[in-house]
Amino acid sequence: MIHAADIREWRNRNVVDPKGHKIGVLEAIYVDTTTDEPAMATVRTGLPTRHRLAFVPLGEAILGPDYVKVFYAKALVKKAPSVGLDDILPAGAEEAIFRHYDLPYQPGAGGERQLARR
Repeated sequence: MIHAADIREWRNRNVVDPKGHKIGVLEAIYVDTTTDEPAMATVRTGLPTRHRLAFVPLGEAILGPDYVKVFYAKALVKKAPSVGLDDILPAGAEEAIFRHYDLPYQPGAGGERQLARR
């Protein structure tokens, strides 16, 4: 299991899919606001002049010596909802990320966000 205490060390590691294909570079970690455990990562993808940050779930992720291997195929991650390098995740876009990966979305009882950037 990947622990929240280690997330600072993950930044700038390669993110690879189950077959070892490089998806991009890990930019940031988002934790589940109810458990404070890592839930999603943003991966810097795209051409050097048109980078974007694609979201990928960290469930079943494996931390290697210089990579983070995620459970999802490169093609699926590349089609995931994304934000620009200097943008933040709008609250209204959070549910679309979960829906893209067929994951349940549970905002807080008062409508709080499920994800928080660390």
